[in-house]
Amino acid sequence: MTDAPTVDRGPSRGARIALVLGVLIPALALDLWTKAWAWEHLRTQPGREIVKDFFYLDFAFNTGSAFGFLRDAGWSRLFFIAITVAALVYMARLALTLTTRAGSGFVAIGLIASGALGNLHDRFVRVFMDQYGVVDFIVVYYWPGKRWPAFNIADAALVAGVLLFMIYLRRHGDPASPEKPLAA
Repeated sequence: MTDAPTVDRGPSRGARIALVLGVLIPALALDLWTKAWAWEHLRTQPGREIVKDFFYLDFAFNTGSAFGFLRDAGWSRLFFIAITVAALVYMARLALTLTTRAGSGFVAIGLIASGALGNLHDRFVRVFMDQYGVVDFIVVYYWPGKRWPAFNIADAALVAGVLLFMIYLRRHGDPASPEKPLAA
């Protein structure tokens, strides 16, 4: 009788789904809480200086997407809702099909999904000056007098998740190549 080689399949799918939820739930809660705080404390008041000439909290309302893209298009809200729902369906599919050996892909999925859900929530419930949109409040000056467009925790989670997923794909994206190490 010969011993068949064992294949390390990694953690269970359930453990990786729990990892996605373990990232998604606190990131989404932090986003929703900070946007509610900004809505209540910054909407009708001047911004707050946190680090002079660098970091501020200042209310902004974005009816478009990143950098205000399509903010004046009347159809943009429905378009962004549809794109977000499609992205969430894709993230769910990835969580159900991605190899479970490397956890970083699942952390990335949790971050991306939390950011998408946080901004989707705003597109359904936040109305300012008779328009639906997303609350932004984090302002960073990357150079003296050069302000980055206002953003929120959901945006930061989305960007971090996409960057992490790109790293994951670079390290683990070719399952047919046995030469690549499978570190998390």
